[in-house]
Amino acid sequence: MRRSVTSHLVLDVQAPAELVLAVAVADGAWEREERLDVRGEAAPLAVREVKAPHGGRLHRVDAPAGLVVVDYRAVVTGDAGPPAADELDLEEYRRPSRYADSDRLLSFALDQFSGLTGGALADAVVAWVGRHVQYWPGSSLPTDGATDTLLARRGVCRDFAHLVVAMLRARDVPARLAAVYAPGLKPMDFHAVAEAWVDGGWRVLDATGMAPRPSLVRIMTGRDATDTAFLSTYGGAVRLRSMTVTAVALDGLPDDDGTGVVELR
Repeated sequence: MRRSVTSHLVLDVQAPAELVLAVAVADGAWEREERLDVRGEAAPLAVREVKAPHGGRLHRVDAPAGLVVVDYRAVVTGDAGPPAADELDLEEYRRPSRYADSDRLLSFALDQFSGLTGGALADAVVAWVGRHVQYWPGSSLPTDGATDTLLARRGVCRDFAHLVVAMLRARDVPARLAAVYAPGLKPMDFHAVAEAWVDGGWRVLDATGMAPRPSLVRIMTGRDATDTAFLSTYGGAVRLRSMTVTAVALDGLPDDDGTGVVELR
């Protein structure tokens, strides 16, 4: 499977700031041709790569005041191989986190999904969130967590993923969030999905059903959006002027009805 992905960010840096970008495809066994360019108004800016968990790659930039333009493009061929797990992963991803506040959902998750385990539990959680939460761009705040989404019953992809993750953790299932490029996604953007440790593997879960899971390309992985944001800034104020993301399956989109086991490669 070949996928072409791009991201284009235009940033207004109002005072010198450190930028941390999470736009590059994660390391894996796949073949990857890529280029990342970051330019200020006067010249290209130096970029330093920092390794993150699960193959993730952060890129740090010391940006002067003024417009900064980020361009990333990659062509990815093949699969990265099944994601590994160790005991620390399985422990960390059962705990509550900033946006996946599973400790507040214990009673609700037990009431809704009593008696279910394994794949049946994962399927039931995805189906419940898909039925009861409406995809509504602009309806949530960046600070909203899973409980906020449960109460509002609307949100965007990260809200769907946080609620799935939180309800699975509330039933003692290790679950985490992955930021991905998603061929077939409409409207096109960075996308967020959940992963759950089921039957000895990380199974990708997407309650939005907005893109076929087999064609997803991993960018970052972590507890929640805290660990997977495409841009973090430190120091001077930074405003995102515009952003364009593309993701195309060059050999055609695979079929996916949202059920069954899919591992995010």
